[in-house]
Amino acid sequence: MKVKAGDRIAVEAERVGTPEREGEILEVMSGGVGITYRVKWHDGRETLFSPAAGAVRVMPGAPKRSTKR
Repeated sequence: MKVKAGDRIAVEAERVGTPEREGEILEVMSGGVGITYRVKWHDGRETLFSPAAGAVRVMPGAPKRSTKR
């Protein structure tokens, strides 16, 4: 799946009993080592996030609506 701005991301918790984090991908940045996402989390914070294998689920964002009438 190709990840793009507007997609939703869910990250598994590092500790048992802690809920997963969810947010919206604002930007996808490719680097020499891997991919980094700029994410706006559900609590309002924005961070840069480089996921580890198997720790992330990405869901397609809502389709953009046309404003033409």
